[in-house]
Amino acid sequence: MKTAKALLFTGILILSSACLLRAGDESVSVINTASASMNKEIPATVVLPDSYASESEKSYPVIYLLHGFGNNHLGWIQRTKPSLQKVASQCDVIFVCPDGSTSWYWDAPKKPEFKYETYVSKELVEQIDAKFRTVKSPKGRAITGFSMGGHGALWLGIRHPDVFGACGSMSGGVDIRPFPENWKMKESLGDYCQNSKTWDDHTVINQLHKINPRTAPKIIIDCGTSDFFYNVNEELHKKMLYMRIPHEYITRPGSHTHEYWNNAVDYQILFFLKFFNSK
Repeated sequence: MKTAKALLFTGILILSSACLLRAGDESVSVINTASASMNKEIPATVVLPDSYASESEKSYPVIYLLHGFGNNHLGWIQRTKPSLQKVASQCDVIFVCPDGSTSWYWDAPKKPEFKYETYVSKELVEQIDAKFRTVKSPKGRAITGFSMGGHGALWLGIRHPDVFGACGSMSGGVDIRPFPENWKMKESLGDYCQNSKTWDDHTVINQLHKINPRTAPKIIIDCGTSDFFYNVNEELHKKMLYMRIPHEYITRPGSHTHEYWNNAVDYQILFFLKFFNSK
């Protein structure tokens, strides 16, 4: 009974959010997406450009935006970038903001009910491509996010270049190992002292060897100099330079705030637009 009530409440909440968003703008809505791997439905906020309703023959590139820990699929449109629909219209792109819970966007080895890598990189993308007029190839898909979502976007972009042609990170937790007691990560990976190899295997900085120069995604990384993730982003940048992995790297004054990401995402969108428009 408790489960049924919880599902009912969740459904009402999602429906209410969708109605609220549509009441203000029909181009912004919440959809339910199915995850067979997790046997549940997951909400995602979809932002369409103004031209989508009239350009019936046009296919649009998609930028997937991942939220941080403690946030949800509504965070981008309600707090981080309230002007997202205007940006979508200016750039003629679709934005998709999935709900990643507290997952860090892994298929968690110690938490089998968390398969968010499978969900975002396969299940979600397939459903978005089926429901909307999208460019159905890596040349028309990019993924980025902030904090936990920055980790997730690089994790997914590096590991799935056949899905995402470009990826980015803003203030990302690109090396999780200095933070073994934070953000519920040990629920997914186990205690660090007893599972250090699992932590090694699930941190972005140790995924760089998977990058094939012939199929590598275009990569952009951004972090403020006062951010608590600044040092790990610096180390990632240095390692990428050492391994001669092409990437854009931006640092400027700023900390771990929505105000910073509101500005940072503008640079990343320009980077992705250049990728979408390249031959």
